Amino acid sequence: MEKTHENVKAFGWAARDTSGVLSPFNFSRRVTGEKDVQFKVMYCGICHTDLHQLKNEWSNSIYPMVPGHEVVGVVTEIGTKVEKFKIGDKVGVGGLVESCRKCENCDNDLENYCRDQIMTYNGVYTDGTTTYGGYSDIMVTNEHYVVHWPENLPMEAAPLLCAGITIYSPLKYFELDKPGMHIGVVGLGGLGHMAVKFAKVFGTKVTVISTSLSKKDEAIEHLGADSFLVSRDPDQMQGAAGSLDGIIDTVSVIHPLLPLINLLKTHGKLAMLGAPEKPLELPVFPLLLGRKLVAGSFIGGMKETQEMVDFAAKHSITQDVEVVPMYYVNTAFERLLKSNVKYRFVLDIGNTLNKN
Repeated sequence: MEKTHENVKAFGWAARDTSGVLSPFNFSRRVTGEKDVQFKVMYCGICHTDLHQLKNEWSNSIYPMVPGHEVVGVVTEIGTKVEKFKIGDKVGVGGLVESCRKCENCDNDLENYCRDQIMTYNGVYTDGTTTYGGYSDIMVTNEHYVVHWPENLPMEAAPLLCAGITIYSPLKYFELDKPGMHIGVVGLGGLGHMAVKFAKVFGTKVTVISTSLSKKDEAIEHLGADSFLVSRDPDQMQGAAGSLDGIIDTVSVIHPLLPLINLLKTHGKLAMLGAPEKPLELPVFPLLLGRKLVAGSFIGGMKETQEMVDFAAKHSITQDVEVVPMYYVNTAFERLLKSNVKYRFVLDIGNTLNKN
């Protein structure tokens, strides 16, 4: 990593403490290094992770904090040795801005699993400076951690850089992307609705699994799911036992795994993408008796993230989003706490972030 200097003026919104309340914040970015891309931020998604970090719910928050790891913008300056980008390009930055680039994971395009990865915000560079995210006017990022944003993909689809790759990666890795497979999706929020969209484009049959019948019409009529299960209905769950090749579980609160494991066929795979704050109970016997797998997955490497963005553009896959101005951000978080959004908020940084 090149030497950094915090001497480029920047402006954004930051939280100062565990209240999580954001307000205008003047700070600095490093100057554009020889392999860096500087870009004007146009849109930034609001991820549920932002809420956890703002309130220090994972006990690792650094204040002041400028959140945002679903960032799309336009290149304004490039370093002398940048090879992949030019001024005027549309670009995106997701959850990572650095990794060691020499470990086995980095060598295999799995920077997201590098032990020395540096997150886009609430991280610390090797020189000790704090990383600030996309709730800001500009970003400066090494070109390796920047993706090309396709011309035919709306910039408002910024949440693809987190929600999109978080879904795409396990579907591909666990080979749940084969036409004719039957895939379950647990939870119909920011991640869940993307899981339905990607799985359907892959040609699979999709069943949405939810605690409430209230989301059935949305799942089937709007998102195109094939069927719907109410997880609290034992008759429905028993009737679907052994029917799924795989399940994408997006739920971030404590919930029982046994009913989900029972839905899997022999050799079925349950991919956990949510992060409950307390450990879940994992029954082992149902795994033994069906050679079933419970696994996790975390975003994706840079090569796969570019692949996902290109795939989304080719197949017109975007999130259902509500675009809001920067000054609305605290209200957006209040609504997010109540799950009052379908399905992601996106901040219009380029048009509404100002110092007035």
